[in-house]
Amino acid sequence: MRRGQRSIGTILLALTVVACAPRIDRPGPVVTMPVLEDTQMVTNDGAVAPLHRWLPETDKVRAAVIALHGFNDYGNFFAEPGIYLARLGIAAYAFDQRGFGGASGRGIWPGVKAYADDLKTMTDLVRARHPGMPLYLLGASMGGAVIMVAMTGDDPPPVDGIILAAPAVWGRTTMPFYQRWALAIAAHTVPWLTVTGRGLKIRASDNIEMLRALSRDPLVIKETRIDTIYGLSNLMDRALAAAPALSSRALILYGKNDEVIPEDPVRRMIESLPAAGRQQRRLAYYDNGFHMLLRDLQGETVWRDIVAWIEDAEAPLPSGADARFAP
Repeated sequence: MRRGQRSIGTILLALTVVACAPRIDRPGPVVTMPVLEDTQMVTNDGAVAPLHRWLPETDKVRAAVIALHGFNDYGNFFAEPGIYLARLGIAAYAFDQRGFGGASGRGIWPGVKAYADDLKTMTDLVRARHPGMPLYLLGASMGGAVIMVAMTGDDPPPVDGIILAAPAVWGRTTMPFYQRWALAIAAHTVPWLTVTGRGLKIRASDNIEMLRALSRDPLVIKETRIDTIYGLSNLMDRALAAAPALSSRALILYGKNDEVIPEDPVRRMIESLPAAGRQQRRLAYYDNGFHMLLRDLQGETVWRDIVAWIEDAEAPLPSGADARFAP
């Protein structure tokens, strides 16, 4: 055997010796009934998810929205749009998903099923709190992927429509092979290793003050475990694969300047949506939009479009963004 072959063999042997599985903090057994309190949701395994809510001042709630945050973020991401919706009579709820913000298992991935199940639980609880009211799910980035998986599962949440803002559908089939390999090797050899986004030079929004505030917020995760990133990739795989079965009434939002989720995977997702439900979908493409569409400087433009779509899913959006996204 040549020296080069021995070296490669030695490296592979070493990787095999130190190999270990990515950590998954799956939900525990059922121990209680789920409950929605003023400041938290308690799931059936006893996990506590901090709750954020923005409610109309009057009792005349005309619709409700459950918002799901993106990767490494938490429920407070919806504060400004939540206040905006509440002023217009729409109750808004958001919760810290497992592993993020102040929720259970901070920094550890709980598995795709856990996220979908928690969303179903939250949907049932909010539906019970606002019986007879139209109910919508809104997901930003990772939150959008969770919604896509939940809505195409065996027991989808009973909602009137979904809103996907820059959905995380960058599945492995749309990644370069070296990215897939590197992530898989790292997740199975050094899953505990943490990485940051420093040095990537990715601009998530044009709202610099908001980005600075996030950098100071202790509830926003700054260093991420490799196996948690691996879990996110699994979720994005599932979301992209779910697209052909996503028949829900949907508003899909994307920004031209998104540097986090590339446009090609988003277009592939849109092209694979079922043709039968085309009349129930509205696509919006924002020329000045970045990944954090809801918190960009033009965020209120997006909020107005969301409210308009909730009020009349057939009418053109106020911004005209739905005329600029050719599927």
